[in-house]
Amino acid sequence: MFKRKQLIDTPATLAETAVSVPSSPARLNFRLLTTAGLLLVLFIGFLAYVQFGTDALAGNDGYYHIKMGWLMGREGLTPDFPYLPQTILNADAFYDHHLLYHVYLAIFAAFAPDPAIDGGAGLTLAAKIASILLPALAFMALWWLLRGQGVRFAAVWAVGLTAVSAAFLYRMSMPRAQSASLLVLALGLHWLLQGRYRRLLPLGFVYVWLYNAFPLLLVVAGVYVAASWLLERRFVWQAVVYPAAGIALGVVINPYFPENVTFIIQHLLPKLGESATQVGNEWYPYETATLLQNSGFALAVFVLGIFGLGWRTKRIDKATLVVLGTAVFFGFLLFRSRRFVEYFPAFALLFAALSLAPLLEEWLAGKRAIFYRLTPLVMLLVLAYPTAQTLLAARDDLAGSKPADQYAAAALWLRDHSDPGVRIFQTDWDDFTRLFFYNTEAVYTAGLDPTYMELYDADLYAEWVQVTKGKVDLPSELIKARFGSDFVFTDLKHENFLEKAAGDPGLEEVYRDEYAVIFAVR
Repeated sequence: MFKRKQLIDTPATLAETAVSVPSSPARLNFRLLTTAGLLLVLFIGFLAYVQFGTDALAGNDGYYHIKMGWLMGREGLTPDFPYLPQTILNADAFYDHHLLYHVYLAIFAAFAPDPAIDGGAGLTLAAKIASILLPALAFMALWWLLRGQGVRFAAVWAVGLTAVSAAFLYRMSMPRAQSASLLVLALGLHWLLQGRYRRLLPLGFVYVWLYNAFPLLLVVAGVYVAASWLLERRFVWQAVVYPAAGIALGVVINPYFPENVTFIIQHLLPKLGESATQVGNEWYPYETATLLQNSGFALAVFVLGIFGLGWRTKRIDKATLVVLGTAVFFGFLLFRSRRFVEYFPAFALLFAALSLAPLLEEWLAGKRAIFYRLTPLVMLLVLAYPTAQTLLAARDDLAGSKPADQYAAAALWLRDHSDPGVRIFQTDWDDFTRLFFYNTEAVYTAGLDPTYMELYDADLYAEWVQVTKGKVDLPSELIKARFGSDFVFTDLKHENFLEKAAGDPGLEEVYRDEYAVIFAVR
């Protein structure tokens, strides 16, 4: 009796009891739900702080996506798309490669009025709310993954997602599908590590309908297979076959089949090699100084994870090796294209958590219970500074977005002074999203990606470039004959074009404000 009491009262045993003795199932479920609820509220609060740094949306494409959700809510799952007739997204070949993401946005856009009524305020707010909730859910999935691997203080590690990279938070705040893509990859990786391979079949199917980044699921599965072979000498074919089967089914059982196959080939291949066509900035790499500034914490935590491998007394486990391989893959892509900052910081943090988890367990072993209780508080204190800096920087980045109503007046003027189906010639393909947001009564020259026109008709694209750069003396003739346009929309930065237009009797200036000029083609 004396020995039993002596054993219970030792400090080491108190620590072991605090860490290891299981609670009742009801208490565990309550703690789990409480942790999940607090984390979700925290993520939503942080992301809302970033999101509402401005009334505008992050980037340009979000205006297109939320308007597609709005149209889907009124016209059905596959609304007509006559808006880019001189691109590979013309009415006969259109493929909505964000189909399920637009379904998601349709839920939030359901109660928003037409932007022509309220200037777009309701639809913009809907996009913002949707773009807070989805990345919050992606962060929750990453926490669930860490918890599934038995990582101590997984919730604290998950909070680190808000500290690793301002650029990461900025891109997560875009009304675009990358946060949904991260959510899918987190679930896929979790099920791989749990050995639940069959779940990857429906996940692959959903991924195809959600976003055309679905090949990334096969990459993650491939890394898992390689790690299994290296550490266990097992070829886990199920890990690749099930997601591949789901992806194949998603491609074939698709409302846009076979146009989706053609589009996937046409859209992805130009991005894999060198292209002379100037595409969006996201496809180009960061300068080293910029990357260190906006993602320095992510790089630091990845290096910390590498050191953690050296400090461990045991060889690397499979989960850590898989996440390391995935992080290296996304790191390589990040150095080629800045858009992959939406993946690398998250996987760098996962790697650090898994790499350092055994060291933390060894340190806690034999310590007093007070150490166990104080450790997460210390971790949160360490995270406080980088979290504050990252949130502030991401909010400032979002605050630098172009005004939400930048082209509202010009687009609504066009809507009110032209017939339905009128063709609008733009001098910048990037302006399509905002024009489309306000006016779906017109059709446009180029949009979403300049390669869409180039792939449709290379000669037509070359002529469009010549006109927009002010290298055609009487642009109205070409605009009317080749593009069939009745109006020209241009921003004030296209000075060479404006100079040519001023000397062209076939172009009559009919509208001007601080952002844009509209010409009627006579």
